[in-house]
Formats: sequence, structure tokens, C-alpha cells
Amino acid sequence: MRLGTKGRFAAPLRWLASALPRPPGTRRGQRRLVQALMVACAVALAPMAWLHVSADDRVRTAADAPAAQVAVVFGAGLWQGRPSPYLAHRLDAAAELYRSGKVRVVLVTGDNSRVEYDEPDAMRAYLTARGVPDARVVSDYAGFDTWDSCVRAKRIFGVDRAVLVSQGFHIRRAITLCRAAGIDAYGVGAADVHDVTWYYGGTREVLAAGKALLDAVFEPDPHFLGPRESGVTKALADDLTAGGGAG
Repeated sequence: MRLGTKGRFAAPLRWLASALPRPPGTRRGQRRLVQALMVACAVALAPMAWLHVSADDRVRTAADAPAAQVAVVFGAGLWQGRPSPYLAHRLDAAAELYRSGKVRVVLVTGDNSRVEYDEPDAMRAYLTARGVPDARVVSDYAGFDTWDSCVRAKRIFGVDRAVLVSQGFHIRRAITLCRAAGIDAYGVGAADVHDVTWYYGGTREVLAAGKALLDAVFEPDPHFLGPRESGVTKALADDLTAGGGAG
């Protein structure tokens, strides 16, 4: 005798139904469930609210960014060895800051954990092709995440004040973490079309905000610290010799 679909799947469906949690049967229980969900959502979103409160008054445009000696550009991926569109927009904003005299040196920080993947050198090539002198670009090859980049900018490259350049969905986290690392930081959000990638980045920030809070509280060492580097100091000194003058 052939079994019908209902008979074939009856046992697995009964098992699945028994394994799923049952909603509360009383109004009081349902109310408590809703309250618990609301509390869970509030806890999950609290780090994002903290980032906005901490950094909103320090987000600027390239036109009204305060003068600083250094701009810090965070990596955002490569496509076939070249900056991704999002990274290119960050670099365009940094080049504009340099050309307008708002900054004197650009510190590019990104991932070079593999020989075949070199964000900082690709960022340098992009900037020099757009008029930023090679001697004014300094590379951090161990900027594996935002916290690492901020800590290394302060402790390895000696940056005390900077204009940070990233996308709008990321810039508040960058500002907050760099300030936690000891940098007087302002941020410029690069202009971008609000496409699928932009919305994905914004959604990802909800999760990244939790890690940012832990980084700011516990201040872990970056994945790679290494010795102090003089690249920023030398580039600034060379710029002064050449007659540069951003504050």
C-alpha cells in the first residue's frame, strides 16, 4: 500500500513541533515574552546608540573638516588588486583634503597579511595617481581592523590628531575607537550611493558596534604591534621643509 504525503511526513512533523518552543499560553506569559524581546533589542542596539552619541558632533564633510596634520584612510577591500569602489571614494576624499591644505600627510592603513593582497600599496598608488606626492603617503601594513588601525596610528606612528576618512556607516565607529586609542579624531564620511553594499555595511555595523564597545573598554593590543615607525614624523618634517602648513 502506498503512503500518502501526509502519512510519510507525519512523524517528522510531530517531532519538529515537539522540539520548537511553545509560546506562552497566558496573556501574562505573552506580555513577559514581548518585554523580554524588547529588552534584548535594546541591549543589542545600545552599542550603536553609544557610537552615535560619542561621535556625532565630530562627523564633518571634506569642506568643513578641521585642519590636522594627518588624514587616516581605512582599507575597504581590493578588486583585482585595485581599490574597491568604496575604498576609491575614501581615497578621493583624502586626496581632496590634501589638495585643499586641510592635511599634510595621508596614513593609509589596511591588510597586507598575504603577499598577494596589499591594500596599503594599492591605496598609495591610487593617491599618487591623483596628485598626492608619494613622500606624503605613509603605509600601515597591519591595519587588520578598525581598532588595530587606531592603536597603531597612535602607538606606532605617533599620530595625536587626525581626520579619519571612511564611509558614513563606519565613520562613527572609527572616530570613537581612535579617540579611545588616544587620538583627537574627527571624521569625514565619503559620499556613496545607497546601494545594496551600503545597506549591508550599515547592518554589519550593528554587530561591529558590540566589538567596538569591548575594544574601547578593554583596550586589547592589536594583532601585530611591532616597533615604532618614523614614517609620519619624517613626512611631516619633509613637508615643512617644502613649505607645507596644515595645522
